Amino acid sequence: MSTVTESVDVNVPVRTAYNQWTQFEEFPRFMDGVREIRQLDDTRMHWKTEIAGVKREFDAEITEQVPDERVAWKSVDGEKQAGVVTFHRLDDTHTRVTVQMDFDPQGAIETAGAKLGVVDHRVKGDLNRFREFIEGRRGVETGAWRGEVDRPGR
Repeated sequence: MSTVTESVDVNVPVRTAYNQWTQFEEFPRFMDGVREIRQLDDTRMHWKTEIAGVKREFDAEITEQVPDERVAWKSVDGEKQAGVVTFHRLDDTHTRVTVQMDFDPQGAIETAGAKLGVVDHRVKGDLNRFREFIEGRRGVETGAWRGEVDRPGR
């Protein structure tokens, strides 16, 4: 398994940053390589990606969700990955968004790319595009889901 951790500060309140992040079907607007996400229900979604010409599809589920604090997920088939995005209030109008993701590179090229920091660079770019997206909307999110998902075993 490889791990990547990246952060970006956004010029919006924590509630706005969190609300926008819960709009998973909007991810292709700022995540490079994400072609489509279909929300299947409150906790499951179907992803279609194409990265360096490699197309993949997989389902993921939200394993924990606490409004304005965190969203954790894991893949349930296909691509092996899990992660968490956290939202840290810096002040009334600024938020730090941090993504930590664990993934299992497939094959020699992906393994080399992970070791060379290609995935770190991609995640950092996605977070920067998220900042541009939400700030470009004058801090107005496209929607929100404020429900909670309890961590297993809670």
